[in-house]
Amino acid sequence: MAKAQTESTDEGQTFGTDGIAPMERPSAATRFFMGIVNWAEKLNLKHAIHGNPPVYDNATFPWSKEIEAAAPAIRAELDKVLLRQSELPSFQDISTDVKTISDDNHWKTFFLLGYGLKSEQNIAACRETWKAMQKIPGLTTVMFSIFEPGKHLPAHRGPYNGVLRLHLGMIVPEAEPDELAIRVKDQICHWEEGKVLIFDDAYEHEAWNHTDKTRVVLFVDFVKPTRFPAKCVNWLLMHMAIFTPFIREGLDNHKDWEKKFYAEAEALRNRP
Repeated sequence: MAKAQTESTDEGQTFGTDGIAPMERPSAATRFFMGIVNWAEKLNLKHAIHGNPPVYDNATFPWSKEIEAAAPAIRAELDKVLLRQSELPSFQDISTDVKTISDDNHWKTFFLLGYGLKSEQNIAACRETWKAMQKIPGLTTVMFSIFEPGKHLPAHRGPYNGVLRLHLGMIVPEAEPDELAIRVKDQICHWEEGKVLIFDDAYEHEAWNHTDKTRVVLFVDFVKPTRFPAKCVNWLLMHMAIFTPFIREGLDNHKDWEKKFYAEAEALRNRP
């Protein structure tokens, strides 16, 4: 695989990941949009309200306690989703750009919200989860992230530093510290059931499940708190992003999967 060019920042973030070549997007409109993104990322670093740590103290976001309190209700809905685990899509089947870091079928997803657009049928199946998510300001993505046994996601960085990521531990197998973890920059973190982990995925990170059991987290992206002018630019980019090819492709892929998934469920219900 070709080595991507990287540009370092004073905060330790890089605009690109060594060893991972970005998927090519040849259109002039997309290249123009990505140029704006690169400029906006520098603004976000400069005007971040809570600084730019790789991993945040949960106390920075007081609403995180309410998310943890909702964990039992969310887990109950997850258990119903996992009854059809084998039918859930792999992440790269929804977002084709993920193929640069994952090409097997061991990272399953169940989206409630993607890039600000809802999956109404999935939300209907997880109403308590969706209710709890309304506590999070600037919500952009909500999904169950399912790492099946042996899954290792290589070092990479997220596409944009205008959002932060939250993981709520749902199913976390007992494991030795080196068997099940996520590294964010130089910090090794371990998931705990019912506990929140908040980090900046614009830092290089990798995650692994080297156990023989499935690990599941509720995976949430929310808008990074910034001051003017970054706040305004960030808002504009979030609303423009849904028109870019890689997000439109993902939405179309999800709609196709969703139609098939619920059609099969309806057929089973109507079977004599």
